Amino acid sequence: MNLGDRGFTGSIPQLYEHYMVPMLFAPYAEDLAQRAAALEPTRVLEIAAGTGALTRRLAATLPAATEVVATDFNGAMIDMASALGTARPVEWRVADAQQLPFADASFDLVACQFGVMFFPDRPGAYAEFRRVLRPGGVFLFNVWDHIGANELADVVTQALAQVFPDDPPRFLARTPHGYHDVEQVRADLAAGGFEQEASVVTLPLRACAESASHPALAYCQGSPLRGEIEARAPDRLSELTALAARAVAERFGAGPLDTLMQAHVVSVGR
Repeated sequence: MNLGDRGFTGSIPQLYEHYMVPMLFAPYAEDLAQRAAALEPTRVLEIAAGTGALTRRLAATLPAATEVVATDFNGAMIDMASALGTARPVEWRVADAQQLPFADASFDLVACQFGVMFFPDRPGAYAEFRRVLRPGGVFLFNVWDHIGANELADVVTQALAQVFPDDPPRFLARTPHGYHDVEQVRADLAAGGFEQEASVVTLPLRACAESASHPALAYCQGSPLRGEIEARAPDRLSELTALAARAVAERFGAGPLDTLMQAHVVSVGR
């Protein structure tokens, strides 16, 4: 796996959960959980669960009899998700999405919220998801649209580019927002063995935060963008986080914030 872009270590899981999840991930987790419930699965595998934003919604939305297994490659994220807990028991596992430790045809639904962008070999991972799906099962996931349709990420990226014009930190544009081409997604699913054409819904929602400092902290200190900033300026993380907050405040006001975010919701049958 590409650990450079999966650098959710140190204090990042705590900052990610505190700032990133309510602002960006909770609204899309609610949407994905409702779509999952409509499929009436009996056994669900979640991939790239992170700190459990989608897991908590699945546990609260799906019937009590539905088994939920939540996995992530990163043990620190799973540890935090498990500690935060869910409305009912789920099974937490550290697992590589490209080498799943599950038997063939063992799940009705594979769900993934904003994780597939991190896979080095997406068709290979998709083949694994197809392998563990039962016939008639569904792979349901979402990916961010391009960074221009996600205002907070765009403003933070542009602000940092002004500080490092010769080598701008491009993590947000390259990875979270770098897999937005719907036809590429469909092609990768087909390469992974999914024969049905994927259904794609482009879903704009609102990213809300209490103040301009929250998205700055979320992106600059609660994501792997932090590593790119510190690689360029090891002693300036606080300063550059404050710079990002000023850029957000100049664009949207000091807070509370209500800004556009947009993602693609994808489902494909086995």
